[in-house]
Amino acid sequence: MHNSPALSRRSFLTATAATTAGLLAANKLSAERDWSGKTPTRYPDQDILSLDPKFDKYKIGNTPLQRIYHSDSMMWAEGIIWNGVGRYVTWSDIPNDRQLRWLEEDSHVSVFRQPAGNSNGNTLDYEGRQISCEHGNRRVVRYEASGAVTVLADKFNGKRFNAPNDVVVHPDGGIWFTDPGYGSMMNYEGNKGPLEIKEAVYRIEPKSGNIEKVSDELEKPNGICFSPDYKKLYVADTGKPRDIQVFDVDGTKLKRRRQFVDMALKETRVKISPTKVRILRGNGGSDGIRCDVDGNVWSAAGWAGDGFDGVHCFSPEGQRIGVILLPEICANLCFGGRKRNRLFMAASTSIYAMYVETQGAHIT
Repeated sequence: MHNSPALSRRSFLTATAATTAGLLAANKLSAERDWSGKTPTRYPDQDILSLDPKFDKYKIGNTPLQRIYHSDSMMWAEGIIWNGVGRYVTWSDIPNDRQLRWLEEDSHVSVFRQPAGNSNGNTLDYEGRQISCEHGNRRVVRYEASGAVTVLADKFNGKRFNAPNDVVVHPDGGIWFTDPGYGSMMNYEGNKGPLEIKEAVYRIEPKSGNIEKVSDELEKPNGICFSPDYKKLYVADTGKPRDIQVFDVDGTKLKRRRQFVDMALKETRVKISPTKVRILRGNGGSDGIRCDVDGNVWSAAGWAGDGFDGVHCFSPEGQRIGVILLPEICANLCFGGRKRNRLFMAASTSIYAMYVETQGAHIT
């Protein structure tokens, strides 16, 4: 028996409408979920997505993605780091020229430092001292135990840096940082002024304090991190084509630059329940990056909207294996907590956190 053309068309349209509605509803989950915690999250969290079975090893089925802090007064959260001694996270709110601190013991948030030189990226050295990249002052500084501020780098070959952005430390004491210049391109994140030197990646020699340019091959070198064994250096390029590059580390030099990943995500459908599918896609970029102990690269991601913005996890081979969707652009991230297995994410006007079954490769 054959259905009439009108009935078949009606059935097709009804089914298509139902499917489309389901897809649209699924794709709005991250934006419409109750971030206050008053409405329980049904496990597994549907904003933590596996694109490959490799990610299942790191994805915990009975843990939620949480918004641990949000403020309408916070403009752009960046440079988040974990302090294991104080059991707190610190991050920069660049436009408000301050750093904030969240205490693990009671989730209390307070101003940690203000003014902060419109700081962006932060890290800790192997003596536990905080190092910060100051957009507004075009320099890299270290906060001493006494409260004093030591300037580590403010000029190269007699010219001011553009606006140091992100920073990491090496076990040999060397400090590596990027200088794309964003903080000097507008008054919103620093002080508008000319970029005086080519955007580049630099290293500060620990004993002499001498500064060496290690690469000026990227258009806008931004987020930076080492592999667990320090044999590779990853750098996010927020110029074109908005990708992540990787170098081999040869002592204090870099060699054999190549593309690690292209951040553009072709349309991918992920089934999250028997009736719901998430559609992932977008031509966004990477910002802050961190490695876990297995060599996976976790990248803050944004500027492409729902279905892309959040955190993307890449295997050591450069395969995108997992995505954590957030309702805001994510600028930076770090591993923290007492076991270094809690991922903290600085995303626009909020701080998010979730547990993962891996650990951060480095101290912050």
